[in-house]
Amino acid sequence: MKAKDAKPMEIQDRTHSWRKITQTEFNRVERAQRYQIGKALRDACSRDSQAVWKVPRNRPDPVQLVLAAEKGRMPELLPLRHGRMARSPFTFYRGAALTMASDLASMPVSGVRVQCCGDAHLCNFGGFATPERRVIFAINDLDETLSAPWEWDVKRLAASFLVACRDNGLSDSTARDSVSTAVRTYRESMAEFSQMKTLELWYYALGADELVAAILDPTMRRRALKRLQKEKAHSIAEDLFPKLVEQQGEMPVIKDQLPTIFHAEGYPPGVVQKLLLDMFAGYRSTLPSAYQSLLDRYEIRDCAVKVVGIGSVGTSCWVLLLMAGQNDPLFLQVKEARASVLEPYAGASPFANHGQRVVNGYRLMQPAGDMFLGWMQGPRRHYFIRQLKDIKISIRVETFGAPEMDIYATWCGRALALSHARSGLSAVLSGYMGKSDLFEKAMVGFSAAYADQNEKDHAALVRAIRQKKIQAVVEVQK
Repeated sequence: MKAKDAKPMEIQDRTHSWRKITQTEFNRVERAQRYQIGKALRDACSRDSQAVWKVPRNRPDPVQLVLAAEKGRMPELLPLRHGRMARSPFTFYRGAALTMASDLASMPVSGVRVQCCGDAHLCNFGGFATPERRVIFAINDLDETLSAPWEWDVKRLAASFLVACRDNGLSDSTARDSVSTAVRTYRESMAEFSQMKTLELWYYALGADELVAAILDPTMRRRALKRLQKEKAHSIAEDLFPKLVEQQGEMPVIKDQLPTIFHAEGYPPGVVQKLLLDMFAGYRSTLPSAYQSLLDRYEIRDCAVKVVGIGSVGTSCWVLLLMAGQNDPLFLQVKEARASVLEPYAGASPFANHGQRVVNGYRLMQPAGDMFLGWMQGPRRHYFIRQLKDIKISIRVETFGAPEMDIYATWCGRALALSHARSGLSAVLSGYMGKSDLFEKAMVGFSAAYADQNEKDHAALVRAIRQKKIQAVVEVQK
């Protein structure tokens, strides 16, 4: 990018007044000065002010925000979403990203923006394989990604630990400790990343093997290593293929597994909509030419609707079965990309296609990306595509006791710091947070207060369901 074309960014100079500077000008600022810039931001937004949660005047009704987040979704799936959100305050929290975005927008911020996840709760982190077959740990759900205040991600993550600890029946002191651990690790990791050279940081990733090896408790380390080795041994052909596919004559098709996987009405197994095939051609064009050639070795054999998670229920999501020959499958996940929940408060995405917004977020925030990551557009909807499973390791947070929660907090705190540091403002953020524990104490205070608010919001949803103002489907827990 030429200097005259460099995008302006906002930082605070030594006189504590805001001015616009170009990326080129910022690049010429030494690391020590960047740290001082961040430190000066405390004058306008003190670290302890980040602890305060006060219900804003005219705060939108939380149940109405749940409904607002569902506009344009598939109406027949919304009762399933309501039922999942109503299970507990923790499942409500996972589905209420818009509610928290609205609340965070009312709070003070330092003014520094990074590429944010937008929904950085602890279940949106996990392990996955790079194209080089190394398993790394990072944020793995970026549906809501957008340039926004960095504190929003930190607060979303911090509060999620407190809510999850309560959900697991852990003590209040354990919950507060887990928040403190996550935020302290974020602060210390940001300081470490601020000392790295640009490409050194860009190449850096949190290896799952190294994280597991660092677990001090030998029993926990053996258990984590066993899980990691098991997941590494999985293959799409041998593990995922038999679970998702059945034979119809000589043709493999996706197996209906109601209510989460089913074929669209009017399109029986093995029949792929022409519209989807046309859209898929547009997706292909978003891949690098080498990966286009790789994709061309496969043929689409079937597609089915797939209901995923909590926050995404009701959006248009599909699983595609592609084959390159007998017992040589590729599963792609097609997810609807809607406007980020952050957009009403952080500004619109620069991308016309929200699928491209999501893909850009993945490339900025993850140290390594899926070879098949791309986007496409259909009538009135945008989508992004990635592999359905490729040694993806989900973390079973609901099974965690205090020791596991503490270890996991260090992983998530470091992973979020790395994703934010890749935006290039690590020294500024490090300067703002400083070297003391003041910032993590503020996040503990905020998290405790916001967890209380979340419980009230969850109770309001349960009440609306009981009063039959909202329909809900309660699934049998396996």
